[in-house]
Amino acid sequence: MAGRFAPRNARRAPVPHQAAAVPVPAPQTRVWTPPGPLDLRLVLGPLRRGPADPTFRMVADGSVRRASRTPEGPGTLHVVARDGRIEASAWGPGAAWLLDQLPTLLGEGDDPAAFTPRHRLLAQTQHRRPGLRLLRTGLVLESLIPSVLEQKVTTDEAYRGWRLLVRQYGEPAPGPQEYGLYVMPDARTWSLIPSWDWHRAGVDSKRSATILRTVRVARRMEEAAAMDLPDALTRLQAIPGIGPWTAAETLQRSNGAPDAVTVGDFHLPGIVGHALAGNRNADDEEMLALLTPYEGQRHRATRLILLSGATPPRRAPRFQPRDIARL
Repeated sequence: MAGRFAPRNARRAPVPHQAAAVPVPAPQTRVWTPPGPLDLRLVLGPLRRGPADPTFRMVADGSVRRASRTPEGPGTLHVVARDGRIEASAWGPGAAWLLDQLPTLLGEGDDPAAFTPRHRLLAQTQHRRPGLRLLRTGLVLESLIPSVLEQKVTTDEAYRGWRLLVRQYGEPAPGPQEYGLYVMPDARTWSLIPSWDWHRAGVDSKRSATILRTVRVARRMEEAAAMDLPDALTRLQAIPGIGPWTAAETLQRSNGAPDAVTVGDFHLPGIVGHALAGNRNADDEEMLALLTPYEGQRHRATRLILLSGATPPRRAPRFQPRDIARL
């Protein structure tokens, strides 16, 4: 689920040891004034795949750094909010693209006013979180691949696989190196990862095969970023191994789709059922029925529910993940 909960306070990232200081080229910069309140942590939080994501850092000063593979090449984006403005710096071949897309990324095209809360819980959460906007990266593969890695496993297992593969097969991000960011591999590099490294990262053959099928048609997948939601869902689900859950999780990020509700999730139906009807045992069918008043904005409704903290209490010990790399 994109942006499952409010992001935790960021810790200061360790500074890696360097043999010698390497001059960093001057960044390209941009200042943008959003049309209303904007909380960087809430908006960009869904892009972070775990606290040690090598492509993303939330810094203790409130700023965010993100490494991305743009249509123009690798790029690193650093954004910080000051006095109602967003100040951005970018490095690398993709710097100009990242800065040009900055307003879109931060939800300029999103319309929070289109959402009318029908439940007191959602009205209260919306009031407490005025800076929530739905991001839009315009990049499909960088959200699709980690979403495939998250299929049918715990988030810790998926985050570990993403972290190991990006660090091994990605490339150091352009710009300052103190955060140790990496740009994810390109489509060809993903296709060349040997089976033993998938296994070492804890990724089973079903998920790795889905990623391999996906990167073979990477250009067709990226076209979904410009499609309406029904067409984009159809395009992604044409790949065997990509179902409604994976497609929705991807398009929530790449397309900023406010109605891309996540079905097939292990936890979400029970969370929505508990929050809106007091039924922690709700299934997908009941969840969709409860979200019917929010047609067109169902993803926003679920994000507000998750941010409200109204989740059912645990009734069993936390599931212990398995590490297939040890098998």
